[in-house]
Formats: sequence, structure tokens, C-alpha cells
Amino acid sequence: MGRLSHLDPNDKPVLIYATYPDAETAEAGGRTLVEAGLVACVNILPAMISVYRWDSMVERATECVAIFKTRSGLAERVIHAARERHPYTTPAFVVLPVEGGLTAYLDWIAASTRPD
Repeated sequence: MGRLSHLDPNDKPVLIYATYPDAETAEAGGRTLVEAGLVACVNILPAMISVYRWDSMVERATECVAIFKTRSGLAERVIHAARERHPYTTPAFVVLPVEGGLTAYLDWIAASTRPD
């Protein structure tokens, strides 16, 4: 497993967890981010059930999860760009640090995220 201590803090890989109302919306947003070089990849997991409190009510919705793979130095730009096209008023965007992994894969994330 590759260690990340040798990387510049801005080059360390992160995952950004997000929820969307449907897979089509997540894919459209994810494709835009990949094309812009802001993320290396987006994984879309369709059809989950979310139960949450909103405006003092407990709600239930079918949503999907998008997991964006990028570098820590781009996380804020990714969230900003994704939020511009997101249909929710308060979308879920959470940055999760990556502690290690296959070195070749982590290098691919860094090499694939060089925005224009």
C-alpha cells in the first residue's frame, strides 16, 4: 500500500461524497468535472433511501451517491463547480481524506486532475 507522506498536501488524494436526486443528474455533473480536469473519476451509486430531518420534519427520499476522486488542493473548486449545477438548496458535499492505497492508482488520480 502506498504511503502519502511524500506528497505535497495539495496533491494528496481525497474523496468527495455527495448526494443527488437521481443518477442522471449526478452523471451530468460528474462528467462536467471530469472533462474540466477537476476530478479523475466519479462513481455513481444509484437508488439509495435517505431518511433525514428537514424543516422540522422527518423526510424520506430516493437519492443516489456520487463519489468524486480528486486532490485535496482541488476539493473546494470541485464543490463550488458541482454546487453551481446541483438542484438541492443545501446539497451534501463531504471531503474524506485518503490515508493510502495502491500507489499507481493514487498517482493516476493526481495525473488526471490538472484543470485547464
